[in-house]
Amino acid sequence: MNWKTAVDIGAILAPVQPGLQLVEAKMKTVESSLFTPLATAFVDLIGSGGKRLRPAVALMAARFNGELGRAQYEQVISLAASVEMLHTATLVHDDVIDGALLRRGAPTLNATWNRGATVLAGNYMFARAANFAAETGNPRVIRIFSDTLEIIVEGELRQLRARHQFRQQKDEYYQRIYAKTASLFAAAAEAAATLSGLEEDGIGSLRDYGHNLGMAFQIVDDILDFTGNAGSLGKPAGSDLLQGTLTLPFFYYLQIASRPQELLDQLETLYSGDMNSDDASWTRTVAEVVQDLRSGPAIEAARQEASVYLGRAASSLAALPDNRYKQAMLDLCDFVVQRTY
Repeated sequence: MNWKTAVDIGAILAPVQPGLQLVEAKMKTVESSLFTPLATAFVDLIGSGGKRLRPAVALMAARFNGELGRAQYEQVISLAASVEMLHTATLVHDDVIDGALLRRGAPTLNATWNRGATVLAGNYMFARAANFAAETGNPRVIRIFSDTLEIIVEGELRQLRARHQFRQQKDEYYQRIYAKTASLFAAAAEAAATLSGLEEDGIGSLRDYGHNLGMAFQIVDDILDFTGNAGSLGKPAGSDLLQGTLTLPFFYYLQIASRPQELLDQLETLYSGDMNSDDASWTRTVAEVVQDLRSGPAIEAARQEASVYLGRAASSLAALPDNRYKQAMLDLCDFVVQRTY
């Protein structure tokens, strides 16, 4: 695979674009009796979604066992909608936890509603996601959904507990990004393959693809948190570190730092019980770390690790039939490692 060749995400998603349009329409269905401000905000939030990579993976993973019947296709659409709705719900709750007022430069629900109302909006989305999963009528898919939701919530709790724990082990980072991101990509691929009637070996291969793609996706996301800017990220560079969340580039930065223990001592001293992420000295120190990290080898080391995961994702597809969906899944690997937003 040549990860230096530019890729077009629109072209990659073209084979599943009709399905993605159905997923979008399904997600926007709102009960007419729903509280009007919530209904409006809900539809606006769905409409401002990103590239829909998680439902795209589901739609692609369902196409390795021949043509889908109409009932099967409808099940896969419901699954894809449940996956993306679950992802959206977690973003809403993340914004509450982080106190975020912007996401990708757009105001969050948290910016206009109080915390209680925003939490309830996220809860409603969780309920909708569960309803879509139940529409598949497949017990295994419903179990995959419920298990994945549990993993995601546990991961969020683990991330909260690990904030400002500057001496944590790197293995904790991998556990967090699996729970936060890779678990949902893996679930999307596994559940879709299940609905298509694929044999167990194929289901396992597609789950492995989703797992490794998701790990790489989050690593690249964490790289962009350091290399991007407020215009592309919708938040200041280094926001994760500013909030006390340690990511892979920072772990690599510690490895090559001339005095890592002094740096950790400094961070722990600065972020004492009397200070927070709004404190000027803390913000200034984080900004200095971001600049130093950008100029060193930590970013490239993290990017190489993302490439390793993408290589595993591509390899997991080797035994599956060659078709345009497989090619699209391989092309997604190229996109993930190259993406800049």
